[in-house]
Amino acid sequence: MTAPGERLVAVPDGLDGERLDAALARMFGLSRSRAAELIGDGLVLLGGRTASKSDHVLAGDPLQVTLPRLAEPPRPVKVEGLVVLYEDDDIVVIDKPRAVAAHPTPGWSGPTVTGGLTAAGHTLATSGAAERQGIVHRLDANTTGVMVVAKSERAYSALKRAFRERTVDKRYHALVQGHPDPLRGTVDAPIGRHPSGDGRFAVVSDGRPSVTHYDTLEAFRAASLISVHLETGRTHQIRVHMAALRHPCVGDLLYGADPVLAARLGLTRQWLHAVSLTFTHPADGREVTFTSDYPADLAHSLDILRAES
Repeated sequence: MTAPGERLVAVPDGLDGERLDAALARMFGLSRSRAAELIGDGLVLLGGRTASKSDHVLAGDPLQVTLPRLAEPPRPVKVEGLVVLYEDDDIVVIDKPRAVAAHPTPGWSGPTVTGGLTAAGHTLATSGAAERQGIVHRLDANTTGVMVVAKSERAYSALKRAFRERTVDKRYHALVQGHPDPLRGTVDAPIGRHPSGDGRFAVVSDGRPSVTHYDTLEAFRAASLISVHLETGRTHQIRVHMAALRHPCVGDLLYGADPVLAARLGLTRQWLHAVSLTFTHPADGREVTFTSDYPADLAHSLDILRAES
């Protein structure tokens, strides 16, 4: 019998080899610092013993976690600009606007995809952590474009497996500073937490394998519009890999973009948009593709660059 707030779980396959604090953060939607606090307070047992945040976990390891009583979840509210592109009994495909997170997280008080869909009357799958129900992949809060959310349990399981096995085709467009050389290429570099611990990610030797393919679509004097195909799906992957090439996404001040260029183009966020998503429909096995046009702020910045060329 477990105490109030106590959770008994097994480490999922996708977190095999992760540090305990990182695994705990991903499993329960915590910040990594909060996960480390729980471990330091002795509220996490790994295999029945008191754990250290630097311990590495293996798939199937038993975790006993005592979570503090959480505040009531925020009331779902409709999200302005969140557009439903397609819906059936199993999935809902949306066009996500800027400044909207995929699901509630500690420290985020803004709108969310899950909250917006629930408030609009859409029923989501109940699998996964309570605050992430139906979420099978994520876009950064300020990255716009296509997302699929599971409504049925079979869809949740099938789509989680498809993303894990990399059978989903994810295409993005990004405006990056300068001109990548070569114009078409692949970045194969592991990504992990930035050593500074400030919430950024970086290319680090002990990070998770990460592969990004890119191709230049249009070159301007100060920037290039590129198409990106993600082979893996790490947090901030495109932003980190392009910054590592010294071609950060325009407007991405967190990863070293030029604030002067961003201001000139009227950008207050990174120029990054999920343009298409192709996957096997979990109900009947047919291949489906959904696309999204550029939102107004991204389109306007391209108009400025084209007028200057």
